[in-house]
Amino acid sequence: MPPHIPGDAVMEAGTLVIRGDWTLPAYKRLRSVGGEFSRPTQTSLPVDLSGLGRVDTAGASQLASLLGPERLLGLASEPGLLPAEKSALLCAVCEAMSNRPEPRPANISRIALLLSETGRRVETLFQLLRMLNGFIGQTLAALFWTLPRPRRWRMTPFVAAVQDTGLNALPIVALLTFLVGAVVAFLGATVLEDFGATIYTVHLVAFSFLREFGVLLAAILLAGRTASAFTAHIGAMKVNEELDAIRTLGLNPIELLVLPRVLAMAVSLPILTFVGMVAGLVGGASVCALVLDIYPSQFMAIIERDIPLRHFLVGLSKAPVFAFLIAVIGCLEGFKVGGSAQSVGEHTTSSVVQSIFMVILLDSIAALFFMEMGW
Repeated sequence: MPPHIPGDAVMEAGTLVIRGDWTLPAYKRLRSVGGEFSRPTQTSLPVDLSGLGRVDTAGASQLASLLGPERLLGLASEPGLLPAEKSALLCAVCEAMSNRPEPRPANISRIALLLSETGRRVETLFQLLRMLNGFIGQTLAALFWTLPRPRRWRMTPFVAAVQDTGLNALPIVALLTFLVGAVVAFLGATVLEDFGATIYTVHLVAFSFLREFGVLLAAILLAGRTASAFTAHIGAMKVNEELDAIRTLGLNPIELLVLPRVLAMAVSLPILTFVGMVAGLVGGASVCALVLDIYPSQFMAIIERDIPLRHFLVGLSKAPVFAFLIAVIGCLEGFKVGGSAQSVGEHTTSSVVQSIFMVILLDSIAALFFMEMGW
C-alpha cells in the first residue's frame, strides 16, 4: 500500500497541481488548502489531477469548494483522466453540491425589519443632505470667486439657460396658473355663497396667489421640467466622459456648468412667479366676471384697496431661494450619475422628487415663519 501523503494544491509552471490524499482525517488541513489563490485564479488555471491519491466524500467536497463544483464535475467526467471509482465519487459529490438548496434566510421579526429599514432610510437621507450641503458650499464658493472677475463670466451658456428655463417655460406656467386661479375662484364662490359673502372670493384668489400659489406652482413646474433637464444633460456628459475632459483641460465643472444654470434659474423663477401671480389673478377675475358679476375693474379695485403690497413681496421673496435649490439639486444629481443610461434615468427621477420635496418643505417653513412674524 503506498504511503499516505497529505492532500495539497500547489502552482507548478502555471498549472494548479492537486496531489496527495483528500480524506476525512486531513479534513481540517484541507479546508485551508488553496487559501492563497483567488477564486478567479482557481477557476481559470489549468488543473492537474494526476497526483490525486485517496479521496472520500469529505475530501471531494473540499476539492469541489476549491475548484468549483461545475469545473470539478467537468474534469471528473473526462474519460481516462481519473480511475472510474474516483470519477464516480467526485461526480456524485459535485452534483449534490450543485443542487444544494440556498440557505433559508434567518427568521427576523417584523419589528426588527421595520427598524432596520427605517435606519437605512434615515442614513440615506442624512447622506443626501450631507452631500447637498457640500455641493451648495462648493457652488457658493465658486460664485463668490467668479463674481468679481467679469472675464470668467460665462454669458453664452447663461443666456441659453435663461431662454430654456424662463422663456420656454412661460406659456405652460401662465396656462397652469390661469386654470388654477379659475378653479380656486369656483371653489371659493361655491363655499362663500352659503354665507352670502361671495365678494370675498376676490380676497381668497388674491391672497392665495400672491403669497403661495404663484411661486409654488412656478417652482414645482421648473422642478419637474428644468431640474430633470439639468440632471440629464450633465449626466450624459459624465457618461460620455466629457466631465473628465473638462477637468483634464484645467477647467472647473462647477464654474462652467453649474453657475450659469444657477444664475439663470435665479433670474427666470422670479419672472415666472410674477407671471404666475398675474395669470392666476386673471383666471380668478374671469370666473368672478362670468359667475359672480364682479367685473374686472371692481376686482382690481378690491385688490388695490384690501390687499397690502407685503403679500406680493412675501411671495416673490421665496422665488430666488427655490430657484437656487432646484438648480443645485438638478446639477448635483447629474454629477452623481454612473456610467450607464439607466443611471441617468434614475438620477433624473431622483432630482425631480428631491426638488419638489424641498420646495414644498421650505414653503411650509416659510409660511409658518411669515405668519409668526405677522408679515
